Amino acid sequence: MISARRGALAALSIAAALAVPAAASAHRQWMLPSATVLSGSDPWITVDAAVSNDLFYFDHVPMRLDGIAVIAPDGSKAEIKNGATGKYRSTFDVQLDKPGTYKIVNAGEGLMASYKQGGETKRWRGSAEGLATAIPKDATEVRIIENQRRAEVFATRGAPTMEALKLTGKGLELEPVTHPNDLVASEEATFRLMLDGKPASGVEVDIIEGDGRYRASSAELKVKTGADGAFTVKWPEAGMYWLEASARGGPGSLPNSERNASYVATLEVLPD
Repeated sequence: MISARRGALAALSIAAALAVPAAASAHRQWMLPSATVLSGSDPWITVDAAVSNDLFYFDHVPMRLDGIAVIAPDGSKAEIKNGATGKYRSTFDVQLDKPGTYKIVNAGEGLMASYKQGGETKRWRGSAEGLATAIPKDATEVRIIENQRRAEVFATRGAPTMEALKLTGKGLELEPVTHPNDLVASEEATFRLMLDGKPASGVEVDIIEGDGRYRASSAELKVKTGADGAFTVKWPEAGMYWLEASARGGPGSLPNSERNASYVATLEVLPD
C-alpha cells in the first residue's frame, strides 16, 4: 500500500449503491487490459478498446488507436505494439519493459454545434479549424460545445510507482490517493478529480461493475466529489469496474462556447 492512500483528504463516501440493468445504459467507451498487476522480467499485456452497450463486450464500434498514448514508469513515452482495428474493437499490446506503473491514455478534443436555419435545427461536429466555415451566417440560436475526453487504464510491473500518474493540468483527470493498481475488495479507495489541475467539486461519478452480460443486474455506485475533488469508493466485490465522470457547463476557450470535460477509467479490484 502506498502511504498516500491513508491521507486525510476530505472525501464524500458512496451516496448510493444501486443495481441497474446494464442494457439500460448508453454507449460507453472503454479500454480493458488483460492484466493490471504483473511480475517477471518481460511481462506484456493485451488491451481491448471499444465503444459498446454492455461493458467490456464489443458490440458497437471500435475505439480508434490514433489517440492512444502510453506513459512509462519513468514518465517517458512507450509504444503500443501489434495494434489492429476490426469491426467491433481495437486491440494492442504493451510491453512492460521497465519496473513500475504504466498509464495508457486515449485523450482528444472536438467541437459540437447546433443551430437553426430556416426554422430547421441542424447539428455539426468537427475541429476548431472548421468552425468558422461550418456555421452559416444566417444561423440563429447557435450553441457551441467544446468536448474534452480522456480514457485511461493502468498496469504495474512489480511495485506501484507514481511518476506516470502525474496530471497534465488539462481537462478532467483522476489524481490517485489510493494507487489504481492497489485496489482490494475489502478496502476503501480514494481518488480526486481535477479540472485543469484544480479540484473538481460537486462532480457526480458513476462506477459500474463490468461483465454483467449474463447477470440480471450489475452493481452501480454513484458518488459525488467533495470540495477538494475527492471521493471514496467501497467496492462490492473483486472485478473490473468502469469509472465515468463529466464536468459540464462553464465557458469554453472559444467565444460563446460551453465546455464538457469527461473522464473514463477501467480499474481492476483484486480479491482479498
